[in-house]
Amino acid sequence: MGVISFLQEFESPIDPDRLFKALILDSCNLFPKLLPHYIKSIDIIEGDGGVGSIKQINFAQGPGIHFKYAKYRVDELDMENFRCRYTITEGDVLGEKLKSIEYEVKFVADHGGCICKMLSKYYSDQELEFKVEDIEFGKERATEMYKVVEAYLSTNPLSYL
Repeated sequence: MGVISFLQEFESPIDPDRLFKALILDSCNLFPKLLPHYIKSIDIIEGDGGVGSIKQINFAQGPGIHFKYAKYRVDELDMENFRCRYTITEGDVLGEKLKSIEYEVKFVADHGGCICKMLSKYYSDQELEFKVEDIEFGKERATEMYKVVEAYLSTNPLSYL
């Protein structure tokens, strides 16, 4: 089985508690509101939203959107250390070669803001190769989503306290 990992980090002026609450705990509500051109909805299919829950991201349809949906399982939620781990287990985002994609996201306090660290692991039964431009596109899309939420939190300082 092939596994390829990528680590991505970015700095944010938002404290880790607020960013964790917005990006992780309330993503079902916030992402469709702030990113309707990418995400139509995020539905809880099974569970209460916590560990073991199954959620489905329904992507908006339009130019530049290549996927319809992705189902993922919440594997870990560490509220004290602002850490989350989840696994995409189904959907056209996996394509023909991937079995799953595991993400580990952690927000570490840093000078009044935080550093967001995201580790992505791509699992396959086949040898995996990623083009540099595909990797950069994925990183840019993730950073763009985080920056939209960061901007929302900056302009709404009482949100997610």
